[in-house]
Amino acid sequence: MNTNTKALSRTWETVTTYTACGENWGSVTRTVTLSREVLGGPISATVNGEAVNVARADRLLRNADTMTLTAEVLATEPATIGKARAARLHRLMGRIGLCGPDHYGNARRALGRDVFSLASLTEQEARRFWIHLWRTFPAIRHAV
Repeated sequence: MNTNTKALSRTWETVTTYTACGENWGSVTRTVTLSREVLGGPISATVNGEAVNVARADRLLRNADTMTLTAEVLATEPATIGKARAARLHRLMGRIGLCGPDHYGNARRALGRDVFSLASLTEQEARRFWIHLWRTFPAIRHAV
């Protein structure tokens, strides 16, 4: 299981040993799950199948003596347009006089987020960006 990948949910089995004044008071095993509906969405938590606040689940995970990742649901990343189509967009913008930094600034304005690579745009984002260019720079219509 890959904990570096964006996930919609992860479940761990934790073991916490309690001691006081040198006495072992025993161990508790719990199942802790953190989940969300969509990437970037609010996180919910359960412990042993019962809803708890995220802070409690986080505390249990941080204080566990051992944690074993037992299940995860990874998010699927949307397909991107790739380098070839991004290069074509760069060439088209170059033909109408937009230089490199302007490419990313226009993408940011069109999409409402920072863009560091046109190749990383999804199909839907690329279409929104193209419509923005079409409306903002009518000369691009003739550069195609």
